[in-house]
Amino acid sequence: MNIQHKELAAGKWKTLTFAQQMANIGSEIDRAINWRRKKNLNYSQLAFDRGLELLDLTIDLAKKPAYLKELLRVREALADYFIFDNEYKSTENDWQDYFLAFNYAARVN
Repeated sequence: MNIQHKELAAGKWKTLTFAQQMANIGSEIDRAINWRRKKNLNYSQLAFDRGLELLDLTIDLAKKPAYLKELLRVREALADYFIFDNEYKSTENDWQDYFLAFNYAARVN
């Protein structure tokens, strides 16, 4: 995979709070959803890939088992929604609501 967030991958990502990391991931997932709505599957895929890249950086930094478990479930469910058959029956609103809480938390702090 071609790394899109080179500066973040080089170490800047770990300087962000967990809420900031999740809010940034949510921004990419929201872009993926918006491009999907507009029927631009190429741009949607690119945004999804960037979101997964950021999620993987967060997974690599997870120190608490509960965080790691949650992050791996999120990754699985996102892949199911965007790539596979959506067996978990996720919706656009589910994903937007999930990440909105992190966006709020990142802004409050």
